[in-house]
Amino acid sequence: MTARPRRVAVSAPPERGTAVPRPQPAATLDPGLAERARGLRRAQLRRAVVTLACAAVLLFGLPVLLRLAPDLARWRVGGLPLGWIAVAWLPYPLLGVLAWWHLRRAERAERP
Repeated sequence: MTARPRRVAVSAPPERGTAVPRPQPAATLDPGLAERARGLRRAQLRRAVVTLACAAVLLFGLPVLLRLAPDLARWRVGGLPLGWIAVAWLPYPLLGVLAWWHLRRAERAERP
């Protein structure tokens, strides 16, 4: 049995003074489609900012609310402190609802 020679990648750095070619876009959109794409992108960015702001309010607002209203942390639900439930369990279903809401709005924006 003969062993195959080991494969080695061979490359050389670009020569001095030569510009490295940059990839060019494959095709350009016609002006009507390009304007629609820009508008869709702006709408998606606005929706993303709103969704992230809602998530930040949810994730940072619950601990702040419990800090400002310490009486809420003394309440018990099913033997567990309300503060623990609010920080450990409540955000996950609410984040799921927020994700679903964001997806619905994004899909609605993409419909012609």
